[in-house]
Amino acid sequence: CGRVKCLVYTGDKNVKGAEIVKNARQRFNIVLRQQPEFVFLSRRDWVEAGTWPYFTLLGQSLGSIWLGWEALTKYVPDVYLDSMGYAFTLPMFKYLGGCRVGCYVHYPTISTDMLSRVTDQTATYNNRAIIARSPILSAVKIAYYRAFAFIYGLAGSCCDVVMVNSSWTHGHVVSIWGARECTHKVFPPCDVKEFMDLPMKSDAGKTQHSIVSVAQFRPEKDHPLQLRAFHEFLKGIPQDKRKNYKLVLIGGVRNQGDADRVDGLKRLAEKLEVTPYTEFRLNVPFSELKQSLSEATVGLHTMWNEHFGIGVVECMAAGTIILAHNSGGPKMDIVVDHNGSRTGFLAHDEKTYADAIKTILGMSPEERMEVRRNGRDSVSRFSDQEFQTTFLNATESLFK
Repeated sequence: CGRVKCLVYTGDKNVKGAEIVKNARQRFNIVLRQQPEFVFLSRRDWVEAGTWPYFTLLGQSLGSIWLGWEALTKYVPDVYLDSMGYAFTLPMFKYLGGCRVGCYVHYPTISTDMLSRVTDQTATYNNRAIIARSPILSAVKIAYYRAFAFIYGLAGSCCDVVMVNSSWTHGHVVSIWGARECTHKVFPPCDVKEFMDLPMKSDAGKTQHSIVSVAQFRPEKDHPLQLRAFHEFLKGIPQDKRKNYKLVLIGGVRNQGDADRVDGLKRLAEKLEVTPYTEFRLNVPFSELKQSLSEATVGLHTMWNEHFGIGVVECMAAGTIILAHNSGGPKMDIVVDHNGSRTGFLAHDEKTYADAIKTILGMSPEERMEVRRNGRDSVSRFSDQEFQTTFLNATESLFK
């Protein structure tokens, strides 16, 4: 529409708007009828986690205010829509810029689950062991998290329209922001056509089964749990039969930290004596990813409180039997019954994962095929068209 000007604030440097549009078309098959204008920002370093090794949540939030001020001074829109999680920019655009503001929240900056893990003194990737072991340090961190959650809630509560990507995110955003009336659940678009086009053949007579994990090698994906669960499963398999099972870890390696993490996983595999039955495939092309999923019996996911889980949807679309973590989006939105029938399995620790793998591989080929079909049929809920409809319905009030 000629009356509407669409602008995108971006921190990308040394790139032109036409290149951004071209990359979106190539990577996500997004074809735009009209190219948006781009406002290039220079302060993106202020929101990078590496800039704030300590008090990261606070530092990135303060950095987003500085970045947001640069954006606001370069162009003041009528409607500001944040999809990056920069909640602290919302009051600035609303009260200083006079804009109507909306946001799409993929993952809340802080959640009640994060608070509970610190309260329980549980060591995780975002709660270092030295803090988890110390009641004093844990108490200080709890106070910091609670203060941050309060300010975060004030920032988010000024939003005119809030969209969230899952039931899990919805619960946490409403709990902290309190904006239930204007909060809408809008599942992210999952371009699963390529996976759904894969043939789904019966595995009758199949003697070798692969268990495939697709996830970047980031700490929150919990690949060690996958290795320990596979080890637990193999303990119940006779030595001469173990060669019939393979754990395949497919994932992207972004930097040296990820590469070091992969080396640590390989050492853990050696310690658990599962190296002969484990394969790492790094930065594979899409064609190889599809081939691996088409051959897999089980699709494996182990991230605790995944906010949604597009990888889980892709595995189901490819026709694998998904085995996901019993939390977050997979539990509440994805691996749920479809027309009263099972679409996959859920687990929470190495024992329950191992038991679920044993159950899946112990099913008849006909039983497995039924679960695979149910899983594939159910993912139509996450199509591009469904996203477009729910997104437009949610944001309609911003443009009146």
